[in-house]
Amino acid sequence: MNDLTELFWQASLDEIKQGYLYYKQTDEFVCLICGKSFANGVIYPHQDQLYEARKYVAIHIAAQHHSPFEVLINLDKKLTGLTDHQKTILELFYEGHTDTEIAKTLNTGSTSTIRNHRFSLREKQKQSKIFLAIMELLGEQTPKKQTFIDIPRSTQMIDERFAITEEENKKILSACFKQGLDGPLAVFPLKEKKRVAIVRHLLKNFDSDKTYTEKEVNGILQPFYHDYVLLRRYLIEYGFMDRTQDGSSYWVRN
Repeated sequence: MNDLTELFWQASLDEIKQGYLYYKQTDEFVCLICGKSFANGVIYPHQDQLYEARKYVAIHIAAQHHSPFEVLINLDKKLTGLTDHQKTILELFYEGHTDTEIAKTLNTGSTSTIRNHRFSLREKQKQSKIFLAIMELLGEQTPKKQTFIDIPRSTQMIDERFAITEEENKKILSACFKQGLDGPLAVFPLKEKKRVAIVRHLLKNFDSDKTYTEKEVNGILQPFYHDYVLLRRYLIEYGFMDRTQDGSSYWVRN
């Protein structure tokens, strides 16, 4: 299995371990494995019982994916860095087998071999933590010389989310519009910078000299993404468009 959702790669370690995350902006719990979402406040039935969304997403993961551990351990070697032998040992560790039992199962004949595997895997864990810290620090470094995309004057005071280089913008749009820039949108990501790039791109479909009704805005956005209301909201929130208080008129901000 290698077709993990975009949300998976944006999730924290704790969220990956539990298999889902809470998406505050839409008030949903989202399965990181398949991307299915469950709205907070909705009651979901399962085996003659009713569950709130937080509990139900865990039930969904158990029923559809067995466990986050099983999903992760069965990922391709290029993602886990684990050999088949290491995967087998980890599975036996996870199931709670003793070193003696594992030695018999693997026919190694020695518990010291299993203890050495435990030691090696703990060393790998330490190395992974250090490497993760290095990469996060590297990601926080801002290149000294970059060419940034133009943004509307009305949005410049918001925050650094709009500091997107031309190269970043091209990569984001290419990843999110897999069938071409005319749509549809494959996923609306969680990361603010990616959202800004997408919404800014969608703004090109609106005439800066025209006033639109809400229905017209929806009609323009709907071919790009099924949740066109979400796109419309972010056009307003990020300052690319404005509207009247009653939502009857929309226009591009200059």
